[in-house]
Amino acid sequence: MAQHFLLSAEARTLSLASIYKGGEDAAYGIFCRMRWAETDGAPVCPRCGGLKHYDVKGRRKFKCAGCAHQFSVTSGTIFASRKMAFTDLCAAIVLCVNAVKGLSALQLGRDINCQYKTAWVLAHKLREALASEVEGMQLAGEVEIDGAYFGGKIRPDNHIESRKDRRKSENQNGERRVVVVLRERDGATKTFVRESEAEGVALAVDNVAPDATVYADEARHWDVLHDRFEAVGRINHSESYSTPEANTNQAESYFSRLRRMVDGQHHHVSARYLYQYAAEAAWKEDNRRLSNGDAFRRTAKLALASPVSRQWKGYWERNEG
Repeated sequence: MAQHFLLSAEARTLSLASIYKGGEDAAYGIFCRMRWAETDGAPVCPRCGGLKHYDVKGRRKFKCAGCAHQFSVTSGTIFASRKMAFTDLCAAIVLCVNAVKGLSALQLGRDINCQYKTAWVLAHKLREALASEVEGMQLAGEVEIDGAYFGGKIRPDNHIESRKDRRKSENQNGERRVVVVLRERDGATKTFVRESEAEGVALAVDNVAPDATVYADEARHWDVLHDRFEAVGRINHSESYSTPEANTNQAESYFSRLRRMVDGQHHHVSARYLYQYAAEAAWKEDNRRLSNGDAFRRTAKLALASPVSRQWKGYWERNEG
């Protein structure tokens, strides 16, 4: 029997030890090569695109010879104004890509020796970068659509006479949301967080090519898909999980990963930020066959290509001021 890829040596091409063994200069070089891959790590001014520059003495900064703008390797990216060492940033990315079912901010903070709040924001910045890879993408070919509810669990009262029916909306806490997934078979995955699964019909129309073949389950709100797409396959899960004509196994595989991430690692995810965790699980599901070294490089490139985060820059200053 052939060995599974994730158990092979080819899946392990980067270790945490090698990051720290290389030191700060090597980690800085990794960032330069990821940020300025076209020039093999040579600085490019983010303001005018100039290649001529001066080194700012005593600092890892540059001054453009053309427009006199001072910049660094993280200027204009989600790591802008960073205080963390480059070795710790590289280590954080390695830890996040190695944790295929997610990594709690508390554990990340312990591993790289930083405050919980620092680790929490850093992890969210990386999730934002991962989500940017499929932003604006239209799915095509064979696409599966499904929805699953997360959050909103109410702890039952101690005494049975005080307990309420938690299935009723009036007895819920308003945190329950549905994650709608649109997943190409052997392709990309897009996720959305909405109030109800029926909203997924409009999402499919906006994000899937009209000539695609769409697969869904037996829920009645998916009936509209037959009018919007050339081919639609339906599977009745009360009768079977898969038939030769249709299945939504790829979507269910994604939800399995997301549930393990939410329940096993984070334990509680706010409805406000559920979309971030959903996007992270989608990226990891799509790239599960990458070696951890390739996953590291891909994540670093996405992070350094992402602009300064409007949501996460100065997050704690805004929310605790």
